[in-house]
Amino acid sequence: MTSTSADARVRSFGAIAVDPKYLIVFLITLVLVAGEARYSILGGYQRLVTTLGVCVATEVFLSWWLRGRVVNIASAYITGISLALLTKPQANILWPFALGAFLAIASKYVLVYRNRHLWNPSNFAIAFMVLAAANSVAILSHQWGNDLRINLVIWAFGLIIAARARVLHVTLTYVACFLGLAIVRNLIIGGPLLAELAPITGPMYQLFVFFMVTDPRTTVSTRRGRMIVVALVALFEAVIRLAGDFQLPLLRPFYVSPPILALAIVGPIAMWWDLRRKAALDSSSTGRAG
Repeated sequence: MTSTSADARVRSFGAIAVDPKYLIVFLITLVLVAGEARYSILGGYQRLVTTLGVCVATEVFLSWWLRGRVVNIASAYITGISLALLTKPQANILWPFALGAFLAIASKYVLVYRNRHLWNPSNFAIAFMVLAAANSVAILSHQWGNDLRINLVIWAFGLIIAARARVLHVTLTYVACFLGLAIVRNLIIGGPLLAELAPITGPMYQLFVFFMVTDPRTTVSTRRGRMIVVALVALFEAVIRLAGDFQLPLLRPFYVSPPILALAIVGPIAMWWDLRRKAALDSSSTGRAG
């Protein structure tokens, strides 16, 4: 092997090692390993195998069938682990994992506008299942509690990787809004403030703030716009929680998972508006040039 080819391979490996896509794969694997080792949050490895298998198989088939080539499966891997961790059926059943995996990946190819999918895949699948099958499907609600080591490790890696992927502003905006609105909610309803703040330490919120709200394929095109959107998601989530506190019937279906369902509503609307706005600007620019 020549020194030139060896150098090229080293550079290629280095590019893969620092690619945000692979850093995100590392982070979600870290959440999986930490959660399973400390709390056994998977509930059985057959759930992980089912979800990952269906995600990857669906991605490979649909990309080959509709686009004529097999795409990188890193996205399917991230989606599969998210679903395996977050989906918690009421009984020892596997169909929610298989159905959720299929819905998540298929949504990328079906629910599109101007060649962009509108929903984060795992967010769409979980939102659909908790609304359509609330008696059979719930989501992970476990918190790391006082295990400071796990929290520090995951948040440290998460923030570094978010910065590397240039989405740190999205994560920090959401976290700041969540904490601020939690304090406001506590002032309204009373009770221990820590109980309002604690959910942010759990694996569900770690998946939410590092993978769902930051998904580059389903976030708007401007930095300011992304920050506004996640602030609106946090606000809508807080409204849902307050509605639950006062038992308002209008929002009762959303009580099962306020953050997931808030993003499932606000995110696609923002994406649709952003894509439509960009298309109008492009059309206007073309018209002036002509």
